[in-house]
Amino acid sequence: MSLQEIPLELGTFELTEKADSLIWEANRRAEEFYSAGLGLRYPKYIPSDPRLVWESISYLKASGYIQGDVFCEWGCGFGIAAGLASLLGMTAYGIEIEEDLVGRATKLMKDLQLSVEILQMSYLPDGFEESEGHGGKDLILPYEMSSRGERVMIPEYDGLDPQEVNLFYVYPWPDQEQMMMDLFSAVASEDAILLMYLGDGEMAAFEKAEGE
Repeated sequence: MSLQEIPLELGTFELTEKADSLIWEANRRAEEFYSAGLGLRYPKYIPSDPRLVWESISYLKASGYIQGDVFCEWGCGFGIAAGLASLLGMTAYGIEIEEDLVGRATKLMKDLQLSVEILQMSYLPDGFEESEGHGGKDLILPYEMSSRGERVMIPEYDGLDPQEVNLFYVYPWPDQEQMMMDLFSAVASEDAILLMYLGDGEMAAFEKAEGE
């Protein structure tokens, strides 16, 4: 399998009123969270560009790239991207390891009557690890996946089969971009898509396709 970049043509999909309300309320609660000193044990919350997320998912759906309706946001924080995906008709999940953020994301979705399930866990399935590499983080695969001739381990999340996810979204730390692409390659099914915010208004999309 290989990753093929999908050229994104953005700028034509306007936010709906509900999407705009979600973004505003999520940002308000995030600012309130840190202003009150409640987020001292977490890195300062840096949102991606929700409008680009909305436009990107809209474009991928309208152009027929997405082969199903299951969405997963890795490291979802307050769950903005997952909420936007739900508004666009997808079955949306958010994965977040921090209990406090899981509770706040869950409450936000409930208050806005959005059908999003927030799962408290690492985005690295059992057996996967990350380590310091040259110029960034490296993904360490389970022994069963990284050794030829051995049984292939099927990655699992508690409450979500990553093989059923059609669209993953992540805003990685600056040294994690390649690691997240490697993780996507390892856990996603064929034809799944990875949407990744790279900062500074730049969004990239990749499809997992059979290699030449």
